[in-house]
Formats: sequence, structure tokens, C-alpha cells
Amino acid sequence: MDMLWSGWGDPAKAAPLPDSVTGLLRDLLGVKPSETAPPALDEIPLPETPAAPALRALADAVGGAEHVRTDAESRIRHTRGKSTPDLLKIRAGDAVDAPAAVALPATHDEVLAVLRACAEHGLAVVPFGGGTSVVGGLAPERGAFVALDLRRMNGLLAIDPVSRTATLQPGLRAPDAEALLAEYGFTLGHFPQSYEWATIGGFAAARSSGQASAGYGRFDEMVLGLTLATPQGTLDTGRAPRSAAGPDLRQLILGSEGAFGVITSVTVRIRPLPRTRVYEGWRFASFEEGTTALRRLAQDGPRPTVLRLSDETETFIGLAQPDAIGSDEASATAGCTAIAGYEGTEEETSRRREEAAEVLRAAGGTYLGAEPGDRWAHGRYSAPYLRDALLDAGAFVETLETATFWSRVPELYAAVRTALTETLTAAGTPPLVMCHISHVYENGASLYFTVVSAQGDDAVAHWAPAKEAANEAVLGAGGTISHHHGVGTDHRDWYLREAGPLGVEALRAVKRRLDPDGALSPGILLPLD
Repeated sequence: MDMLWSGWGDPAKAAPLPDSVTGLLRDLLGVKPSETAPPALDEIPLPETPAAPALRALADAVGGAEHVRTDAESRIRHTRGKSTPDLLKIRAGDAVDAPAAVALPATHDEVLAVLRACAEHGLAVVPFGGGTSVVGGLAPERGAFVALDLRRMNGLLAIDPVSRTATLQPGLRAPDAEALLAEYGFTLGHFPQSYEWATIGGFAAARSSGQASAGYGRFDEMVLGLTLATPQGTLDTGRAPRSAAGPDLRQLILGSEGAFGVITSVTVRIRPLPRTRVYEGWRFASFEEGTTALRRLAQDGPRPTVLRLSDETETFIGLAQPDAIGSDEASATAGCTAIAGYEGTEEETSRRREEAAEVLRAAGGTYLGAEPGDRWAHGRYSAPYLRDALLDAGAFVETLETATFWSRVPELYAAVRTALTETLTAAGTPPLVMCHISHVYENGASLYFTVVSAQGDDAVAHWAPAKEAANEAVLGAGGTISHHHGVGTDHRDWYLREAGPLGVEALRAVKRRLDPDGALSPGILLPLD
């Protein structure tokens, strides 16, 4: 099944907003329902397709013309990603960033052949997994390009139960990867909000982090080996779980977002399937108090598998419990809601819960029982569907995330909230700004912001200065420009400042060696030469 071209995910899972939420948006933000429906697919103008010789070369590369698509629907489904500006543009019939063609290789060698064919005919190449990028990672800045859809590369290539490793192809979606591993009694344990649609290759290319990162780690921590197809040949990395044989080339590929090559296989660490999963809720009087509690667990343990904290606004609105948004139940909860989840054997889970409860109570937490945790678990992938309903209702909703050291969390939190609030209010669309901590480490944590406002006359244009102000606030307060969404084109200019001139030149040198024509994801991660 393909994702909804004008929104998120499976259309059958979409649901309208409750009347209570619509009323809340109207009363708080002046939101008015949208009166414009998306155009029909065949009404959207598209760039020209490649000339016949280029299409023949692509067909030869992927084993037949049936694996090269130039029809309008395929090209539109591969246009940009799923950020709110992306969706607003495509809903308005803007497909200027559509690929000239979509190629679907089935093997590593076919990927190499596509790269050669594109080089011969002057076409750029952008790898495409689940299409879930929210940072401009699928919209290159150089001419005609081919979307390299990796869905046919969707297998489990090898599993080593003794070493607890598995080698997966890049186009394998996360639910399918979990199902394949479960047949052997294992799990990857990577469950980001994009879980239903994102792919293994995308996780690696963007340094993804899942909602159970406190227990399983980030995706880049799970990766033991990678194979990369480049215009200059193949790069294989990862002979052992750890090595002192020079710099780790795996780390060069992780987070490279298709700018250095196309990831064609990923070897990952796997864990035994947990026998039990328990999620529960806690309440703290303030975000500051809850942050201190999370820090104590992250630094001194026991660390839950899932650990997240919503600030006062997010708790009040109900995003801490997606299934209760806008209800009296959600708004009646004062303070901040935290979710703690535990996975493993029954004995291990029971012990960690009891020990963590002592820490949380000592830090001022009040136990809310299993219901908030169960609600969160049930609705953990529903927020993107909710965004579609909000857009239909005339609201603008977008997210951004960052991370910093524990000592800087209060400053970063305040700086980003202030930047967003002041910029959008000055534009005549005062926002609700919500935040949660969803990934914790011994030395710091991530902050994930959700912004809701009226769309105004031009929602894309009104968001641009707010996003810029937030990015400036992130760097000014000592945060990283992205914790897990990646760089793409949206964050690129701030990433260059974060990396520094010498770091950027080092990365440019790598790109010139692996991709001398600059054909891979041009303008994504690094600016054009």
C-alpha cells in the first residue's frame, strides 16, 4: 500500500477532529475551516519526463520498463516529504519538485547501474524509502532527478542468533522488519512516530531515534555494518562490533541522507522479544520538576525502556494522551504528564518499575496508574493522522526538535518557545507551543516542540520566519539543529554553522570523492558547489 499522497499514512485510519477540539482551536487561535480541497492528481502540472534514451537506460538498469514509472500518480507520490509545508504545497497543486521518473531497483548491482545510467544522461538521484522526511530531504536543488524507490529491496538477508545480528535491506518498512525478526524471537526495538511507513535505509540515512530509545538506543547505536552504493563503486563497512582500525566509516554514512551514496544493506544489533510490556503515567507539578526526575533516571538508573515528559501546555491539550485530546479528562490533569515504559521479562520489568518508582516519587512524582501509559501506547503513531485533520480544519501544525546537555535544557526550552511565540504572534497568528522530552541520555536530552496556529493567508510563508527564528534560537542556546529528523535542505544552513567551516570542507571532500558530479541528493545536507 502507498501512503496518502496529500497527507499521512493509510487513508482508512484518518479521522475527523472531535467537536471539542474544533471549538478549542476556534476559541483559542481563531482557526477557520479550510474551504479549498486538494486538486485531483491529473490536474497537477508536472516537470517533463526524461528523454527516451534515458528511460531505456533506466529500464535496462532495473531489469525492465515495468520498474521505471513516469505516470503522474507515481511521480506525485514521490514529491517532497511529509512536513507541513510539503503537504500544504502539494494540496495546493504545487509539484515543481516532482521527480522526472521513479526507478525501482531490486539489488545492489541494480542500484549501481541506475547511478551509472543517471550519470550518463545528466540526471540527479534521490534515494526514496518511506517518504517520511520532514526536513526537505527529498527535494533536491538541481534540475531533473530520478527518485530511487527502494521498496523492492525489502528482505531479511541474514540473521545470526548467536551474535544477535541481522542484515536487512534498505527498503524494508519497520513493521515488516519487526515481523521478520519476530519469527526468530527477536526485535529491533526501533519505534519512531513514523514507524508504520519509514524504512531501514531511512533510519540509517537520517540517524533516526525511536520512542523506546531509553531502552534500545538510537538507530545509529544499533548499526554494526553498512553497504553503500556510490557513483565510484561500493563501500562496505563493519567487520566487527567495535574496532580501533582507524576512524569508523559507518559513522560517515550514518546521517549522510543520500548525499554520499545509496545504502543497500544494514547490519543491526537485535534483542530478544520482550515477554512483557508495561506503560504507566506520572504527574509532576512543573516541567522543571519532571525534567529533574528524568535526569535522575537517565544518569543513575534504573532507566525505563520508554521515558518521556510533556510540558504543561502539551499535557493540558492532551498530546501526552493522544486518544484523549480535547477531552475533560485531558484538561483536568494539572502539571506535566510523564510516561514510563518497561519491556523485558516479567521479573526484570517488575524490579525496574519498583526501583524507578522510588526515584520518581522522591523527585515529586505522583503515580497515575496504567491508563495514561496505555493511552499513549495505543495512540503513539496517531499524531501525523491528527495533523491531517488539523490542516483540514484550517489549523497550521508543525514540529521541530533539538537536543542539548541537561544544564542547558531550561535555556533551550525557553529560547525556542519565545522565538516561535513572538514571531507567529507578530505575524497575526498567535500559536500554542507545546513541548516534550522523548529521548534521554546520561548527559542530556531532546526537546520536541509542536506548534499550532491559524493558517493565515499564506501558511507556508508565515511559517518560514518562525522556523528561522526557532533555528537561530536553537544554535544560540547551545542546542543541535536536529536530534533525529535530520538536516535535509531545511536545516542545512544552520548545520553548516554547527559543523564549522573546516568540518564542512572535510565533508565536501568526501562527497567529491564518492560523488564527483554532485548527482546524489544535490543541495541536501551540503550546499551545491
